[in-house]
Amino acid sequence: MFKFRIHHCVLGICLAAAGCRIPEVASRVENRAVPGSYGNSQDTVNTSAVQWRSFFTDKNLANLIDTALQNNQELMITLQEIEIAKNDIRIRKGAILPTVGYKAGIGVEKVGRYTSQGAGDASTEIEPGKEMPDPLMDYKVAAYANWEVDIWKKLRNAKKAAVTRYLATVEGRNFVLTSLIAEVADSYYELLALDNQLVIVKQNIGLQQNALDIIKVQKEAARATELAVKKFEAEVLKSQSLEFEILQRIKETENRINFLLGRYPQEITRDQGDFLSSLPPAVSTGIPSQLLGNRPDIRKAELELEAAKLDVKVARAEFYPSFGISAGIGFQAFKPSYLVKSPESLLYSLAGDLAGPLINRNAIKAEFLNANARQIQAMYNYERTILNAYLEVSTQLSNISNLEKSYDLKLKQVDALTRSIDISNDLFKSARADYLEVLMTQRDALESKLELIETKKQQLDAVIHIYRGLGGGWK
Repeated sequence: MFKFRIHHCVLGICLAAAGCRIPEVASRVENRAVPGSYGNSQDTVNTSAVQWRSFFTDKNLANLIDTALQNNQELMITLQEIEIAKNDIRIRKGAILPTVGYKAGIGVEKVGRYTSQGAGDASTEIEPGKEMPDPLMDYKVAAYANWEVDIWKKLRNAKKAAVTRYLATVEGRNFVLTSLIAEVADSYYELLALDNQLVIVKQNIGLQQNALDIIKVQKEAARATELAVKKFEAEVLKSQSLEFEILQRIKETENRINFLLGRYPQEITRDQGDFLSSLPPAVSTGIPSQLLGNRPDIRKAELELEAAKLDVKVARAEFYPSFGISAGIGFQAFKPSYLVKSPESLLYSLAGDLAGPLINRNAIKAEFLNANARQIQAMYNYERTILNAYLEVSTQLSNISNLEKSYDLKLKQVDALTRSIDISNDLFKSARADYLEVLMTQRDALESKLELIETKKQQLDAVIHIYRGLGGGWK
């Protein structure tokens, strides 16, 4: 048996084309322009080209980053998103190809004697002397194929969109790598800073305890009052309380690093040397246009924009008629032994279907408008990502410059206050300064030392952030 069907005749198609206008694609001019430089420099040397192992020279930090890249759960989740996107490509690719399958079945039918079919079958003979069996069995073995002819490139554009989104997930994984490396480095240097702050607080407690012992002796000699003793005791207690606050922050920072490394709490191996002697790596920013190729989040946003454009084409193609072809071939008989008899038991079919929207197209139009809106969203997101990248680098460049000047001034402040501690103690012993001056001098010296360490940490953080901002770390 051969049959060929065409749904929606030519007249209906012509009416649909004449009476229904396809919505236009809402477009917006893409703005990919970025400033020519971050300042006066036009040097194209870019620190983002440096691999993270060369950028972070601390072996302990390198080991932590290695562990994070192997075990971090967020990174593992991103890798699974890549697998999902890869499988989506297979789905879209399969939609382009014909679908071929097979089926086998068995059934039974008993019709009523006093029906048109039953009355006719009762006298029918397959061979002389043999009537049609009752009830009637039905055996069938067949292969079938269905194929939608991609006239308007709807399926191919859907596949391209899936491929583009797969590439976007790869860039997303690179962005996670960059962020993860920077976050581990941030937390590591924060841990080093807290270690050094703890050492300074303990040293300060020792100085304050010595001053307290002196003031107690002077009280016994009637050279100081109980008020002075209590003030010094309160200052010692304050510093001891600060020590435990720093210990808690150390524990929290260690746990944050362990979380990034995907493991349960354990001690973080680190260098206990002088944190203030750490020198931030030198940074070369290159030119802003290099951000378009180096920053994974910009590349991801660009690919998502390309995929959104393809989605609009796919949604627009839904307004046009689709052409499908289906075919089948097999054997069918009411007795198993007859299945092998050909051509009597042979069946085949071939059908073509042309179908398209004619009257109620609101759902298709709504999906098209949604795809169009998502495309414009992707455009704004792309522009915003570029703007954010430039501003991040510009901010950190200014931060590095200002922190360098601030550190130099704080270093001089620490030197001056450290010398003033000995001076105030000597003056106090000779009754030329009161105990409040000694207390304030010690307090100011402690605060300045802690601030100096914090400024050093901010310097290192700024370099880490500009390295991430330039797109370094994932290569």
